[in-house]
Amino acid sequence: MTSSHTATDTLGRPVRVVSIGFARGKSREEIGEVVEAEAARGADIIALPEAWLELERGGETLAGPTISLMSEIARRHRIYVVCPLDRLSGDRRLNSAVLLDRAGEIVCVYDKVYPYWEELEFDPPVHIGREVRVYETDFGRVGMAICYDVNFPAVWQRLADQDAELVIWPSAYTAGTSLQAHTLNHHYYIVSATQRADCLVYDITGEEILYEKSDDLNITRITLDLDRGIYHENFNIEKRDKLLAERGEDVAMEKWLQREQWFVLRAKQPGISARALAREYGLEELRDYLTRSRREIDAMRGGTIQ
Repeated sequence: MTSSHTATDTLGRPVRVVSIGFARGKSREEIGEVVEAEAARGADIIALPEAWLELERGGETLAGPTISLMSEIARRHRIYVVCPLDRLSGDRRLNSAVLLDRAGEIVCVYDKVYPYWEELEFDPPVHIGREVRVYETDFGRVGMAICYDVNFPAVWQRLADQDAELVIWPSAYTAGTSLQAHTLNHHYYIVSATQRADCLVYDITGEEILYEKSDDLNITRITLDLDRGIYHENFNIEKRDKLLAERGEDVAMEKWLQREQWFVLRAKQPGISARALAREYGLEELRDYLTRSRREIDAMRGGTIQ
């Protein structure tokens, strides 16, 4: 299955994301041709599934042929690529997701913080990652998590603490509403690329934007607006109304989730940032509001809850 979607009005800060999902067993060359073709069509970032390449010797370094191939594609087409890798680093084996920039350079490596139990029994075993990282691309802040990480909220909180706007989740399986819980709590987009040949995309509001699946190879293209902002009604209503009254030609309230008491603002004009204008008018984004509340109340308590 191959399809394209525009999830929002993308006048604000659009990013073209391609998720390529397929079962393990496909060759490096075969997938390289698919990535090459998608890069040639135009994309900002392309994502592949977890540990997608079967490696007989049980791993490959960052200097190996897989990253070299994807690096060349990224450089030639000026795109970002998330390439998961069964990675060797010295005497360690790691389940990694490697982010390549538009110059084909390795700019971020995420090592799976919560390997699945079977991975710890491999020979050699997969080492446990220690750090959750977010990278500032030229279109926004991108973070990564891998498969079994979906079950552990601390990973997703760390992504939020570093202001992730888009999280790429390579995986062996689909996860479904387990992913939805994290985007609902933290208000970043999540895009999956899996060995189930499917793709899930969740909005900053926690809503499922799309789910697509194929029997063999799934290619999902979606354009997301990273400038959309989500706000709580608390302390923001008068500021929102003033913003819309004075800059209504530039900014619109896209939706109002009244049960949650949230609303979403988006830009209506090219070159306008709804989030920047909202800050100018004193609105505080929902994630910032909740983070500030948590930190200040914990400080008043003298520590986090036990």
